[in-house]
Amino acid sequence: MPDYHDDLRLGHVLADAADAATMERFKALDLKVETKPDMTPVSEADKAAEELIRGQLQRARPRDAVLGEEFGSEGAGPRRWIIDPIDGTKNYVRGVPVWATLIALMERGEGGDRPVVGIVSAPALNRRWWAADGLGAFTGRSLTSATRLQVSKVGRIQDASFAYSSLTGWEERGKLPSFLDLSRDCWRTRAYGDFWPYMMIAEGSVDICAEPELSLWDMAACAVVVKEAGGQFSGLDGKPGPHSGNAAASNGLLHEDLLGYLGDSPH
Repeated sequence: MPDYHDDLRLGHVLADAADAATMERFKALDLKVETKPDMTPVSEADKAAEELIRGQLQRARPRDAVLGEEFGSEGAGPRRWIIDPIDGTKNYVRGVPVWATLIALMERGEGGDRPVVGIVSAPALNRRWWAADGLGAFTGRSLTSATRLQVSKVGRIQDASFAYSSLTGWEERGKLPSFLDLSRDCWRTRAYGDFWPYMMIAEGSVDICAEPELSLWDMAACAVVVKEAGGQFSGLDGKPGPHSGNAAASNGLLHEDLLGYLGDSPH
């Protein structure tokens, strides 16, 4: 069984550096924001945080590959770090504190690449969550000051809290009626958005969540945390892990129900 303690420690060091960089520019009046070709915003802080993480990885893990949202793919090999320097850039540029740096390590195995370490650091919320394969999922101020995470035991959709990001993508997928059915059938719905619902699933405060369109860097770190907290993370096609271009996450007990409403194939 591989030991990911060193990688987890490194992940925290990387997150500390990113937190310092992103918080320094959060709510800055002179923050520069550009629009990317896909019409999503990117700030100078996104780029600076990713450059910082890449620089530290180059020194600490020169043989590992890196994939980041802002600067693409670099290197090859069985170990690859996946970086989203600011997940929730639209919140970041408007001064909303719900954004995080996502750092994951993926490792190649018999079934393809899978995330084995994940750190989600949300400094404006004063929160951090992390997990490593076989070591459990935690939240806290540091590795030594942490609380173990555990998903909820809610077993019925009628009692479930359902989190999502927005409605637009569901309409494009032709799933808006099913989405509305689910929101009517469950106990509560809230659009917390981005990384946060997945962390709340890991904490047991939300039971199900789904997003219709995502990239690997949006999901890799979240997937490890949810899984290690006892939950399930898959694509809408039901395939486990962060490879489907969209996500369904749950406490495990409600996963089939969730896919019954929003999944891509019959279950």
